[in-house]
Amino acid sequence: MPRHRTLRGSIRYTSAKPERMGQERGREYFIVTDQADGVRTVHAHCEIDDAPNVIRDVVLALDGEGHPIDCSVRITVGDRHEGTGLMRFTATQAECEGYNRNAGRVSQRIETDGRLRALGAHPIIGDALILRLYPLAEGPGRRFFPNLMLTSPDHRGATGPMLFQLGFGIEYVGAERITVGAGSFDALHFRYVDTAGQLPEEHPPYDVWCTADGHYLYLKGGVGGYMQTRYELVELTGL
Repeated sequence: MPRHRTLRGSIRYTSAKPERMGQERGREYFIVTDQADGVRTVHAHCEIDDAPNVIRDVVLALDGEGHPIDCSVRITVGDRHEGTGLMRFTATQAECEGYNRNAGRVSQRIETDGRLRALGAHPIIGDALILRLYPLAEGPGRRFFPNLMLTSPDHRGATGPMLFQLGFGIEYVGAERITVGAGSFDALHFRYVDTAGQLPEEHPPYDVWCTADGHYLYLKGGVGGYMQTRYELVELTGL
């Protein structure tokens, strides 16, 4: 019998704009493997249909406490290769080697104060995994987390890839029972907030529901403001 566990699933992207309400605008296929050594590996293939269309492939490894170990990202924008990058993280440094259409060859070495707490590589499945930063024992509330990184500051993750430093807030709303296309789940409801001054363009508040079983698997989410997008887990096997 294998000593690891693998989950597979898909997330549907839809629009919440009045003129496009419920229209599919993309999709994501993912594989999450929890290894016997405590490492979690996430493979995600993401497709955004809205022009210019985006195709993103991400492989992200996390240690048992959710710190990123390494990550590879390949992006296509408007049917053209945008960039490819490989990131690696140690107790003292974050590194990136890559190439992208705008900057050419990229080589970054960024000193860190301990292991990086979270990396946003832009697959939707990863948006839930970062939520383990919030200390649930404190109950509902709001915390700001500095010294995090993204692989792109663009809201669609359509630039780079390269390392971008920032901080943002996480608000824990509470526990709920919800139903999505993949079934009914006990869920935790969070909200990403406090991005003003952290990104080139402020990100609208982003509500996310994830499983309440300690695995932080993405169930559904929605972004307001100018984006008006929705995300829903529609398939899941292996849980």
